[in-house]
Amino acid sequence: MAAFFDQNETRDRTAREAALLERLRGFLNTATAASPAWAERLNGVDADALRTRADLARIPVLRKSELLEHQKNNPPFGGFAANRPDTGGRVFMSPGPIFEIQPPGNDPYNAARAFFAAGIRPGALVHNAFAYHMTPGGFILDEGARAFGCTVFPAGIGNTLMQVEAAASLKPSVYCGTPDFLKIMLDKATETGHDLTSFKHGLVSGGALFPSLREEYASRGVKVMQCYASAECGVIAYESADADGNPLPGMLVNEDIIVEIVRPGTDEPVPDGEVGEVVVTTFNPLYPMIRLGTGDLSAFMEEPSPCGRTNRRIRGWMGRADQRTKVKGMFVDPKQVAELLRRHDEVARARLIVTRENETDALSLLVEARSNTSPDINAIAASMKDITGLSARVEKAGPDGLPNDGKVIADERNYAG
Repeated sequence: MAAFFDQNETRDRTAREAALLERLRGFLNTATAASPAWAERLNGVDADALRTRADLARIPVLRKSELLEHQKNNPPFGGFAANRPDTGGRVFMSPGPIFEIQPPGNDPYNAARAFFAAGIRPGALVHNAFAYHMTPGGFILDEGARAFGCTVFPAGIGNTLMQVEAAASLKPSVYCGTPDFLKIMLDKATETGHDLTSFKHGLVSGGALFPSLREEYASRGVKVMQCYASAECGVIAYESADADGNPLPGMLVNEDIIVEIVRPGTDEPVPDGEVGEVVVTTFNPLYPMIRLGTGDLSAFMEEPSPCGRTNRRIRGWMGRADQRTKVKGMFVDPKQVAELLRRHDEVARARLIVTRENETDALSLLVEARSNTSPDINAIAASMKDITGLSARVEKAGPDGLPNDGKVIADERNYAG
């Protein structure tokens, strides 16, 4: 059995770097010719002068908040798309909303090698529980699995009992979805007497795979690995395993993309090992993403992976560079908390707290009442659900109110381990 997906995974690092920078120099010309926003943004950038990683700092980082603003002012793609993106593919709308265009070609999101590294092989039946509705999540893994030679059951999200019944009948060997939902399915199967022991592998994304949850899956006979992906960039990095199939620390940067770690709020890369914002460049000719700031925190690991793949590793998802955070596979933004305050004038300030309860994400909303008012907790909870699509436990802040520190979203999940 082959040890690697292809020979690119074991390329000499210097050769890989030279090839990526050469491709980028040509791609900048493609992007500026195809999209007016990139032509304006890259005006004055000498593509031929981009010879090292340090040179990339000459290109300003495009952060998602900025992309969102461009799209609002110039819908739907903010001028960053190619002039004619109508190629028979798909367009998507992710929370924000931010609109995206699917890249062309086979395995457009570079997901197939993540399946391979997770121990999955062609011919497997994949139960894909990522969303297929409006967002690209389901399609990112779906396209990769099918390009890899797997068969996919497009389960989507929700309808837990129906998903359990389908999996019990189809007997898929692979689960794809958020880290938490597999436990929900397995627990429901136990409750209802369905057999889901066919699941042997999992490839998860859209949230943190906590060590205790991975261990629980292993105890139930499922080896679960994770990949790090985004709607705009596809699979950015993925886990690999040792000779015994045990996950190795960190995540390998995917082939055919450029990943940098920059100091949050700046265009400048940080020294290796220092935590900073993940910045990604892809080569989608329909929707170029050049130095896109993901808003996620991570750091490069200096040593090569023991699995034999030669690309750089990042330490995985380490939180958010801003307060926008991912909960149950969905982003929650401070702007959504602001919308809640607009709806409820009796609330002076609010703070959304993200924790873990029973191996799943949990939300609490602390609200500080204005003087001489009594907020309606049930009405606020209903607004929270309407605005974010997520349920939260609403509580009144103590007599001293909330700290005056500007924090709107507090992620108190423990990512250690």
